[in-house]
Amino acid sequence: MTTTSRRLAALLVASVALGPLVVPVAYADDPPGSAASASPPPVIDPDSPELMLPDGATLAPAKVLDIKQIVEDEGGEQRRQDTNVDVTFALQAEVLFPKNSAKLGAASNARIAAIAAEINKLGSGRVRVFGFTDNLGTYEHGLKLSKERAVAVQQVLARSLDPGTTFDIRGYSEDYPIADNGSEEGRKKNRRVEISFPRTTPPVAP
Repeated sequence: MTTTSRRLAALLVASVALGPLVVPVAYADDPPGSAASASPPPVIDPDSPELMLPDGATLAPAKVLDIKQIVEDEGGEQRRQDTNVDVTFALQAEVLFPKNSAKLGAASNARIAAIAAEINKLGSGRVRVFGFTDNLGTYEHGLKLSKERAVAVQQVLARSLDPGTTFDIRGYSEDYPIADNGSEEGRKKNRRVEISFPRTTPPVAP
């Protein structure tokens, strides 16, 4: 391993403790059912002079970091999130459904078909479809509506995917917001359907 690659490995898999200072690693709080990386961290020689640690510094326990890349269209109507283990598309409810409805609009099929094409390209046989609402109305109504919307999206996806594809379909109501429900802008982002699936190839760097 070259000096440069050792330095990069140290930066990617370890937090460096300098006296009392530790650089922490943060992890996202994903909904139940989200995939998690099970890869063991690589072994690094903490005494290697090529790490070039300052005097008195030690390596914290090695961790495998889940690299996350998020791309959102200009209007925020669709968002794609890539990690080492899965891909997630989030579609705002307004681009798929009329208000307070689980009946898909005419323009929604093209968006869902494009996501189905991506699933087919990556060869994934497992797909999660999760529905979410904002915090307006009752929690129980949100559970029903979010599940019905997830089912509606799954039915369109299934038309373009391998018949052997397995689905996990859930409605979460107002749980797991991605924005502040205190404003209409935030509530609009929280009203969404997420489609996620394991990736079979590493994410491409921007």
